[in-house]
Amino acid sequence: MKHKPEPNPSRERFPRSSKYNPEWVTDSASGGANSLWLTEWLCTALDLKPGMRVLDLGCGRASSSIFLHREFSVQVWAADLWFSPSENLQRIRDAKVDSAVFPLHVEARALPFGADFFDAILSIDSFMYYGTDDLFLGNLARFVKPAGLIAIAGAGLTQEIEGPLPEHLRQWWEPSLCCLHSPDWWRRHWQRSGIVDVELADALPDGWQTWLEWQRMNYPANLPEIQALEADCGRYLGYVRTIGRRRPGAHLEEPIVSFPSQYIKKPLLPDLH
Repeated sequence: MKHKPEPNPSRERFPRSSKYNPEWVTDSASGGANSLWLTEWLCTALDLKPGMRVLDLGCGRASSSIFLHREFSVQVWAADLWFSPSENLQRIRDAKVDSAVFPLHVEARALPFGADFFDAILSIDSFMYYGTDDLFLGNLARFVKPAGLIAIAGAGLTQEIEGPLPEHLRQWWEPSLCCLHSPDWWRRHWQRSGIVDVELADALPDGWQTWLEWQRMNYPANLPEIQALEADCGRYLGYVRTIGRRRPGAHLEEPIVSFPSQYIKKPLLPDLH
């Protein structure tokens, strides 16, 4: 009698991602999340068209960038600060997408692009590390065309933590995790800028289970995080996404990097005579 395979929740939830070799996905991971799952989830709410210029900001090892081109035929600039663009180029060439995926070593606050260059800017499980700055969105939005998209997905909170940290999160939590926020927080953060119209801000249903599945499969020794997810059961922890569209009339100024000045020599002390 033929054994019936066990149902695979991630395969059913992420059919595009499930086509890829699991070993390649694991070896291409650059953090604590499956970037293909998050990219696929984010893109279900985006209208990406072939030939669009897309910035994959904080791309890690560029697996999300490769996925974006293969699945949606967009051109992708794979930008990251921590991971080698030379290594990423090898991965991109092996995937045979080097004609449309371009790796770069950049800092998110010093992007080297012209204004209105991209049709969309995406960020997968990295935006929370730099995008909580009140002024960051205004700087970033300059690089997407008017009415272009800015979209993020990654680890976050299903609701903000008010008051003391819950007991069941204390063993895993560290100060840097204060960058994790809820969809409502991201909606307010972006809307008050006046730069984008927020079209969507939500959490992946049962996202904590998807987060936990990835941790169990690839980081079984990471017991503090696994135990925190098991104890939390989605009360606070999960995956979140936010999608905004740049307002065509939004006024965006170039950042001030220096003040032009001319030195005129003056006496140090007043002339008392």
